[in-house]
Amino acid sequence: MSNSINTSEIIFTNEKMAQALHTAAKKIAPLWPLENFVAVNPYLGLSGHSFESIARQLSFQAGIQTTMPRDYYLKAIQENKLLLEDIEIVLAKNKTIEYDDAPSFIRDLKSKDFEKVKTPKVNTVAEVARKISSANWPDFMLDCISSWASSYFDQAQSQWKKDKHQLSLFSAWKIEAETNRSPSLMGLKGFHQLITELPDNPTEAAKIAIDSLGLDEEALPIYLHSLLLRVGGWSSYIAHFDWDSNRYGREEELVSEFLSILVCWEYGIFNALKNPVLESQWKIAKEEMIKKGFSEGSNSAISDLLILQEAYDLSAQRKLTGKFKVKVQSNQENIKCKVQAVFCIDVRSEVYRRNLESVAPEFETLGFAGFFGFPINFVKVGHDDGYDQCPALIPSGYKVLEKIDDQNQNEKVILRRKLNRAFSFAWKSFKSSAITSFGFVSPVGLSLLPKLFTDSFGITRPVPHPQHNGLSKKEIENLSVDIESRQNGGQITGIPLADRVNMAKGALQAMSLTNNFARMIMIVGHGSTSVNNPHASGLDCGACAGQSGEANAKVASVILNDKEVRRQLAIDNIFIPDTTYFLACLHDTTTDEVSLFNTDLVPDSHQEDLENIKQRIRQAGKSARAERVLRMSMEGDGDIDSFVRSRSNDWSQIRPEWGLAGCSSFVVAPRTITRGLNLEGRSFLHSYNWKDDKGFAVLEAIMTAPMIVTSWINLQYYASTVDNKHFGSGNKTLHNVTSGVGVLEGFAGDLRSGLPMQSIYDGVNYQHEPLRLSVVINAPKEAMIQMLEKHDSVRELCDNRWIFLMAMNDEGEVTDIYDGELKWKKLNVEEGIFERNEKLIEELV
Repeated sequence: MSNSINTSEIIFTNEKMAQALHTAAKKIAPLWPLENFVAVNPYLGLSGHSFESIARQLSFQAGIQTTMPRDYYLKAIQENKLLLEDIEIVLAKNKTIEYDDAPSFIRDLKSKDFEKVKTPKVNTVAEVARKISSANWPDFMLDCISSWASSYFDQAQSQWKKDKHQLSLFSAWKIEAETNRSPSLMGLKGFHQLITELPDNPTEAAKIAIDSLGLDEEALPIYLHSLLLRVGGWSSYIAHFDWDSNRYGREEELVSEFLSILVCWEYGIFNALKNPVLESQWKIAKEEMIKKGFSEGSNSAISDLLILQEAYDLSAQRKLTGKFKVKVQSNQENIKCKVQAVFCIDVRSEVYRRNLESVAPEFETLGFAGFFGFPINFVKVGHDDGYDQCPALIPSGYKVLEKIDDQNQNEKVILRRKLNRAFSFAWKSFKSSAITSFGFVSPVGLSLLPKLFTDSFGITRPVPHPQHNGLSKKEIENLSVDIESRQNGGQITGIPLADRVNMAKGALQAMSLTNNFARMIMIVGHGSTSVNNPHASGLDCGACAGQSGEANAKVASVILNDKEVRRQLAIDNIFIPDTTYFLACLHDTTTDEVSLFNTDLVPDSHQEDLENIKQRIRQAGKSARAERVLRMSMEGDGDIDSFVRSRSNDWSQIRPEWGLAGCSSFVVAPRTITRGLNLEGRSFLHSYNWKDDKGFAVLEAIMTAPMIVTSWINLQYYASTVDNKHFGSGNKTLHNVTSGVGVLEGFAGDLRSGLPMQSIYDGVNYQHEPLRLSVVINAPKEAMIQMLEKHDSVRELCDNRWIFLMAMNDEGEVTDIYDGELKWKKLNVEEGIFERNEKLIEELV
């Protein structure tokens, strides 16, 4: 081995190094690929610490912002969205800052020059090297890593592939680094030789690199986490492999391997450029990591902004709880329910549910996670592989095949889809390969001019959901699911009867739907329709792993209509009447149209009910579109229906819909409490009746699954809003899909995570307000405390104020808020507080 590797001062053993890498890796949240782009809390590995301490830590380690700029909050004060009284409440709680009142705090805040405040920040080797040389080493390192990762993780986008021989992550990178002369050409003389001399084992290589850099046990955790945050997109993408492996009971350490790569890069830069100045500056950087640390990695600006953010959350809670206090009681009890419709808890469903019940008083809507309690792996007709249709928190259970009941038609569809896929692959190869692409542009490109013209001017037919590609309208209507358990091509498909019964029972109990069944019950999944949209799956159902909820709705309806399933449910005192029929449906959240599936199977006795449903969903869709269009840039008095539908077909549309922008609360209660309330498409709604929940098993399931998932969604939108540079994906118009797994903003840089700016900002105003999730549950406070005592991960979210937990009584009034350490405190929704706030603002001005 060359003398360039100095092992004279060994600080870490292999075991200690492996543990340090593992600990840092666990702080990185997963990021799923574009085909199932589900929302993830980007602070996932950090929730064991308070929101405020993580805000300071992230600022110190990577310059990451966790609040909005000062002017955002000052504007919110003027708009009555942030109350001065709430600022005073927060100031009174914060013992480190003393102000007489909110106006004096605001005056002092305005006088500060935030731009001149120097925020302490960790410096890596590459960043130290940039300060003493003319080269931008951090960007060069990032571009090299991103280029290599794009090749390694390519998902059939590239036509010319490198043969990686099934190499591990670290081994594949090391081989590439040993032969790549780009670093040497940039001035890192001997870089490839330095990497060649490192061991092939990633932990051993990282240990030698860390020893060479002279990092001690106190600085190492800060440094390692900072490195991962510098390449946060690829780190998060790699983390999803570890997450999925863990979900299915396997152990992988791919993020640890990737971190070893980053450490070795730093080692290579340091030793290739080593000189007295670099060594001196690096020594200072290491000392600052320890001296300034997490607690000292703050400044008055961050503290001030954290006060404003907490007050902003409090003010939003006042408005939410105030709505429940003044709610006018519905006369629903006097109307016989003819149809029940189970929607996903998604905030977009709140708008449609409210409009449906408005035009159809005989309808009752319920909220439940959009996979409806049926975690399946779904294989589309004519496809060989399936995809999970369940939340990322749980593994899929059973492989379910799509089918068409007419066997001759089924075989034709299978053949046609396989031919279409073969043709698509050949066409893509011709269009994208390095040689034939030149022939594609001239002769073939001209033939696409008519399509380019019609697409550009909106002269298009409705775009089918990707699940229906290659099928005619009649075939789509006849698509069904095969739930019969059988051997199929060497694997077991379908769901055994006993498991169908258990899943049906669990789903009905979790929906609080175990009695008073209507004649027709709609199981309404949801999906979205858009074109030329890399993040399209992010608008589909997160509970279905970024897929449409159509398959789950069909599986649920088939099982719940099964006579044998119903017979066995009756043994457990769940009696579904023979007159009740479950109908699978799909809500398109872009157009607010609801599709009904397999209507030819609806009994003659229910045809009148079916016609009523068709009429009512048309009326509700028209009403919902009229409401949603208020958030869109529609000019003049045009046809609202045509305007909304055209957005789903417009290849240049950067905002086909607003998705879950605005999500800020999660209400768990009977629909009788929330019915008639306008929650403005900002609230997740889960049906729950605690009086029917013996032992509170359903409450436990809600607080450990849907509550976690809704916080993931809320915090993804929050982080994408407060710091789109680090936790969002930038400008959608600059996106380039890389490797088929994610997007770059422009031609280089890190893989972008989170949401595009166009998903949260309309160019003038933020359509998503950065508010932490307020969870309102109608259940005994003692029962909720039991769940927090039982589940540490849930308690961490509440204790550390990543979410706010509130209790609602049976009259529908929010009475208490969780105050940490398994204690509650009373909520005081004061009358007239908004009017008093306006007077305070006048005094301030």
